Amino acid sequence: MGNLIISFNVIMPLFLSIILGYFIRKIGLFDEETVRKMNNVTFKTFFPIMLFNNVYSTSFEGAFNIKLIIFAINCVLISFISMCIIIPLLEKDNKKRGVLIQTIFRSNFILFALPITTSLFGKNGSGVAALLIAIIIPIFNFLAVVVLEIFRDGNTDIKKIIKGIITNPLILGCFAGIAAMLFQIRLPIVLEKTINDLSNVATPLALVILGASFRFGKIKEYTKQLLIGVIGRLVLVPGIFLPIAINAGFRNIELTVIIVLLTSPTATSSFVMAEQMGGDGELAGQLVIFTSAFSIITMFLWIFFIKQCGYI
Repeated sequence: MGNLIISFNVIMPLFLSIILGYFIRKIGLFDEETVRKMNNVTFKTFFPIMLFNNVYSTSFEGAFNIKLIIFAINCVLISFISMCIIIPLLEKDNKKRGVLIQTIFRSNFILFALPITTSLFGKNGSGVAALLIAIIIPIFNFLAVVVLEIFRDGNTDIKKIIKGIITNPLILGCFAGIAAMLFQIRLPIVLEKTINDLSNVATPLALVILGASFRFGKIKEYTKQLLIGVIGRLVLVPGIFLPIAINAGFRNIELTVIIVLLTSPTATSSFVMAEQMGGDGELAGQLVIFTSAFSIITMFLWIFFIKQCGYI
């Protein structure tokens, strides 16, 4: 019963924020333009600040775990390569192929890793998660661009792709934090406090915006693709890699970070990227909604089950 309550207390605050965002839009306090602008501000301002702050305030010796980093990268790469082989066999429409592949290999790690690890393990947990975010997010972005370019119509602009990756605000925030941590740069106390206060805005605001973005339309048209995406993202990927992680000896903080990487819903930014790069934007948006909605149940069950087994 204790593990059930702990798992519930970890997951439910996140999804209550999502539900709040949905109802705020339903009663007319948010419109689509407001949601779009707030989403843009959050991911270009508050998230980079939060990532910088979490890496900056982390002990490199305590957070750096080469075994964890290699395992996480392998999970992402194997998922990506496998889906590039499997999805074209299940889906014939190129615009849908790229979106489905992105949905299954690319999780919303950035949004869920820090609050869940902090809830279970405090600041030490968030430091390990933040450092892994700094490594995984650039890989996610790069592979997403690659797969959407492969399955799009038109010319591929390699220079534009590279520029988009190296100027990504999330990547810049991570790398700035790593540089400050490695070179032991200390900011003035007043600046540290300002950064800390602003970083606390990122997760709750992003969750509210995610809820406000929910649109339940064209479900019948995309039934097959939604089933593939939701099952692949929330059941198949964690079902394959979590037993491997446990057998590899990961426990506690490290295993929790892996759980969040593997079980969280598809990245919210995948919708924007799909629209900008010629993918099926409507399908991408529906997959964000449905993986987010069903992950309320699946993330809770994965965390509860593994905690019940005594691994975290």
